[in-house]
Amino acid sequence: MRAPPPLLALKDVRLADGPVMLFDGVDLALEPRVRACLVGRNGAGKSTLLRIIAGQAEADDGERTITPGTRIAFVPQEPQIAGPTLLDHAVSGGAQSYEAEAALQAFGADPAKLAQGLSGGEIRRAALAKAFAEDPDVLLLDEPTNHLDILAITTLEEMIAASRAAILIVSHDRAFLERVTGRCFWLAHRKVRRLDAGFSKFDDWQDRILAAEAEEARRLDKMLEREQHWLERGVTARRARNEGRRRRLMALRQTKAERLREMGGQLSMGLASSGVAGQRVVEAKNIAKAFGARTILKNFSTRIIRGDRVAIVGPNGVGKTTLLKILLGELAPDAGEVTLGTNLEVAYIDQARADLKPDMSLKDALAPEGGDQVMVRGRPKHVAAYAKEFLFTDAQMRQPVRSLSGGERNRLLLARALAKPANLMVLDEPTNDLDMDTLELLEDLLADYEGTLILVSHDRDFIDRLATSTIGLDGRGRAVETPGGWTDFISQNPGFFEAAAQRPAAARAAPAPKRAAPPPSRPAKLSYKEQRRLAELDALVHELPGKIALLEGQLADPELYARDPAAFERFGKALEAARAQLAAAEEEWLVLEERREALETGG
Repeated sequence: MRAPPPLLALKDVRLADGPVMLFDGVDLALEPRVRACLVGRNGAGKSTLLRIIAGQAEADDGERTITPGTRIAFVPQEPQIAGPTLLDHAVSGGAQSYEAEAALQAFGADPAKLAQGLSGGEIRRAALAKAFAEDPDVLLLDEPTNHLDILAITTLEEMIAASRAAILIVSHDRAFLERVTGRCFWLAHRKVRRLDAGFSKFDDWQDRILAAEAEEARRLDKMLEREQHWLERGVTARRARNEGRRRRLMALRQTKAERLREMGGQLSMGLASSGVAGQRVVEAKNIAKAFGARTILKNFSTRIIRGDRVAIVGPNGVGKTTLLKILLGELAPDAGEVTLGTNLEVAYIDQARADLKPDMSLKDALAPEGGDQVMVRGRPKHVAAYAKEFLFTDAQMRQPVRSLSGGERNRLLLARALAKPANLMVLDEPTNDLDMDTLELLEDLLADYEGTLILVSHDRDFIDRLATSTIGLDGRGRAVETPGGWTDFISQNPGFFEAAAQRPAAARAAPAPKRAAPPPSRPAKLSYKEQRRLAELDALVHELPGKIALLEGQLADPELYARDPAAFERFGKALEAARAQLAAAEEEWLVLEERREALETGG
């Protein structure tokens, strides 16, 4: 059967970014209803290529052809929201009002919600709803799962399956790509290769190509090329290492399953009461937590021992971060008790709140005390050698942080955090905004980590590769722990998240519990000064995410630094200050809210 002609195609496209050639002879075609992904290393030019396909950027040379009448919808990595409300934005591209409203509600967004002060997740939902409501012939999605929870990602998968459009996706989310794609485009070395199979086949195909190129380089005695290929992938070593890790993870999951069965109602017995220093990390008994009328946890117990890797999952707003804070002893439960182990050294990795000074060099960021050595988990290591583990070159060591790409800055943040000695690693949504190369690097590092991990994540593949057990929260107070990763949890708890999925759109789109508006104060409760401060904090935690999203969008402009270095630095400092202000406001809000509840209940 003859293939249908493409709706849109690029032929021999070339583009240079100053002296650097981004594309040198790119060919790409999208036929009706094709489901394809565009994969490549950070900085390869994936987003730029999407803009060329969308007609929003011009190539230096080559052809872009499009079938007359073809409609294109493009959701960029940093979408901008236009209009007073989300519905106004969703109809701004010509969609019918009823289609736009249905798409917004499908993504859990309230059509009447004002467009100011939106979180990153709300902006993403609104942008996706607008694109699908327009019923395009070609749909281009740049990192569409960023800041979405698992239920919203599932909705996105269903809408892609039902769409009549040809769809091209750039994403770091492996599980998402495996579910929705039937073709892969690989952007590497300024050209695009094509695989007529879904993303689940991509790694093996890529490894075969790299191995063949490495063999050819060795045959021709091109040492530099050979070393570069093996530096990028290390095909054979990576395969053997991953197989060993997989066996180790399966053994750890079996151990965790046996321990959960033994616990039953006897949580105080066995290992937890043995008194072995450092073996017990966290023990929670019958804990409960509520914020006003909103119940987060009811009668939940767990035991985390040394070497466990526990994932916490659930839709946005069900209390994942609240549970994390309770388990770390940062927030007291309303009932029950939490006991922390002895000699704990905690490293907390939260990409959104880590800070880097724009003017410092990469070397200074890793070795702030000066010199050529960095302490890596208590052992000295040459700073350049440590940087290479995170894919940085010697030439980058003197570069200012402001010149690094977003993926490179994330790698630097990981390098700094992971250098600290810690036997408990806590990761709260660590995969947001990470490119696929950085994500693979993080998975490799954590797979070899000998301490204890607690993960809060929406990335299903990330959880499947790392977790020994998964705790799911349904938003109505129920928490269940199951041995294994995300796939194991869903298979053993079918329908667990249905209650959350069936909540009205306005409720699903509501802020997380810690940001919920506090109930009106009553006489003889909080002092007048405390009531005023609580109201101020509530306003801050609603307003600051919008300010942060705006600053992130300004800094995402790839030409900003070259055009206006002073503005780049000013925006960077403002973003750092806004993130710190939000973190402090949330913590203070929780303290005051806990005091208010204690006073009202006489506790």
